[in-house]
Amino acid sequence: MAHPTSLIKVDALDLSLLKEVSLTYAKGNMVLPFRRLGGVLQGYVSGTQGVFALHELSKAMGLMPEPLRVEPEALLDMINEVYGMMGSAEEVMSDISGGDFDSVATEFESPKDILELTEDAPIIRLLNALLQQAAKEGASDVHVEPYEKELVVRLRVDGMLRKVLSPPKIIQEALISRIKIMANLDIAEKRLPQDGRIRLLVGGKDIDVRVSIIPSIFGERAVLRLLDRRQGLIGLDRLGMSGTCEAALSSLLKSPHGIILVTGPTGSGKTTTLYAALNGIYSEEKNIVTIEDPVEYQVKGIGQINVNPRIGLTFATGLRSILRHDPDVIMVGEIRDFETAEIAVQASLTGHLVLSTLHTNDSASAIARLIDMGVEPFLLASSMAGVLAQRLVRNICNHCKERYRPGAVEADYFEAPPEWLFRGVGCANCNHTGYTGRSGIFELLVIDPEIAALINRNTDSGQIKQLAATKGMTSIRAAGLLKAAAGITTLGEVLRVTQKDNAYVPV
Repeated sequence: MAHPTSLIKVDALDLSLLKEVSLTYAKGNMVLPFRRLGGVLQGYVSGTQGVFALHELSKAMGLMPEPLRVEPEALLDMINEVYGMMGSAEEVMSDISGGDFDSVATEFESPKDILELTEDAPIIRLLNALLQQAAKEGASDVHVEPYEKELVVRLRVDGMLRKVLSPPKIIQEALISRIKIMANLDIAEKRLPQDGRIRLLVGGKDIDVRVSIIPSIFGERAVLRLLDRRQGLIGLDRLGMSGTCEAALSSLLKSPHGIILVTGPTGSGKTTTLYAALNGIYSEEKNIVTIEDPVEYQVKGIGQINVNPRIGLTFATGLRSILRHDPDVIMVGEIRDFETAEIAVQASLTGHLVLSTLHTNDSASAIARLIDMGVEPFLLASSMAGVLAQRLVRNICNHCKERYRPGAVEADYFEAPPEWLFRGVGCANCNHTGYTGRSGIFELLVIDPEIAALINRNTDSGQIKQLAATKGMTSIRAAGLLKAAAGITTLGEVLRVTQKDNAYVPV
């Protein structure tokens, strides 16, 4: 059998063949035709069924079959990969001729028509292509935005929005209706916001799509958040922490009780960090329960609760109930009010390890935020174990990375300026952005007795941060500068997501 590493090259792939053979047929019959060559149809197959399917396809095309046998797992990986090359949303739009738009717009006029639609319906092909393209590019969100005279579709990739499509305004309602159908929402309700979920398998990836639809003056807007269900199971070692920070956080997570907070703005990766922490401390001997809004990743062996304010299930009420379930570790999606903060503090003081998030700019500000909510400083001093502040920076594309000597202005950001800095020129692999993927930069405030004493005296957060810096805490900006000097990200990225502080870092 052929070895998986020696298989299909893109230049040898005949994409026109894939349009004649559906993905369902290829997977169901374990066959992947990939090239016509001198009256011969070459294809990868697995098992007797694959050989038979290739013979049938060859016969229909008037060719002779040439089966190449591979292992089933390798074949499925190839099928997912090559079909993922097809059908960007823009290509699908170009396939729908101008005369078809009127019929697209009327496809969703009644529920009866919806049930009769096939996968060949233009609007279904368009939405499928959008989701496929989003998954292929690693997008976190798909935005469908109506304006007065146009409809815009944007993808958020590595934290940055990019316009990918401007479908005709006439298909706006049909596209939103299709999204509602997939998310089991009410297609007749167009005045109120609606939230739902879609479970998809895209290119072999199990993806949860969180759908939010809100009314606007030009029609309903939709945001689809894509969550790869496997991403929630990563470890702390894959977040991009320095060895020192990771070791210190791992030590805190071994504490039998106390509060560990993760802070940062929306979209800074706080939930991913919490799941990585839970993944690191999970064992059959521990009872771990979470309450979230909503549950983003389903983790085996952990009890997870969705907040539902409509029926009175808030973070505070849920947290009270969790405490009656004999938990060892509790994860609260976010501390938003005094009631939740108070219960979290009490839980930590009664022998529970509590993990949660807060929206603050840095680690020391989290203390001030909780005190502003009404938590007594002496209770915080007793219960807090540590605060991790974080941001996400885009990584430089390795395919087009180049080095350059920093100018005087750039060098001024470093105490000891590095000889070289790095940037991405832009290439096909990074969609000409110069970046692929993201990693975190972190600031970990460990609450030791001296810092606890400052908290107890309700000391200004600036003084707490200064004391922590003398004890070796690396600020977020300093952590970013280290990554810029190491060629992981650019200086511009670090300056974009961090604010100035007085801590310079020798690099």
